[in-house]
Amino acid sequence: MTIQKRIPLAHSAVFPSGAYLKGGIEPVLDFNSPIGPDGVRPQSVEKESGLPMWQATVLDADPDAAKRDTAVTVKFLSKTQPVVPANKTPFPWTPIEFAGLTALPYIDETGSRPRIAWSFRADGIFAPGSAVDKGAA
Repeated sequence: MTIQKRIPLAHSAVFPSGAYLKGGIEPVLDFNSPIGPDGVRPQSVEKESGLPMWQATVLDADPDAAKRDTAVTVKFLSKTQPVVPANKTPFPWTPIEFAGLTALPYIDETGSRPRIAWSFRADGIFAPGSAVDKGAA
């Protein structure tokens, strides 16, 4: 059996109680590159595809999620900035679902002891119920 680098997961497996977008989708800045003459840091580009990287802060609605796991970052690879679905709620957070969600485990050593953490990436962002829940087969 071969396990690929990124593990495909269904949105409902990662966010069984729902997910909410906090803010918008922003470019991932490349902190390894010098600041340009205009004073702006360039956007990160994924090495394999050459596509620009974008990121969103997502709130996990799982009431059992640990405090440090209630807000996660989900990244996108896209030539253009992904479009956020309209927020049709009276709340400041937009309910969302992801298509093509994948996860990459890594060791987070920033706390008092190392732990397994996850780097999430998605192909698309949609209003709940409007996307196909792609995931592991």
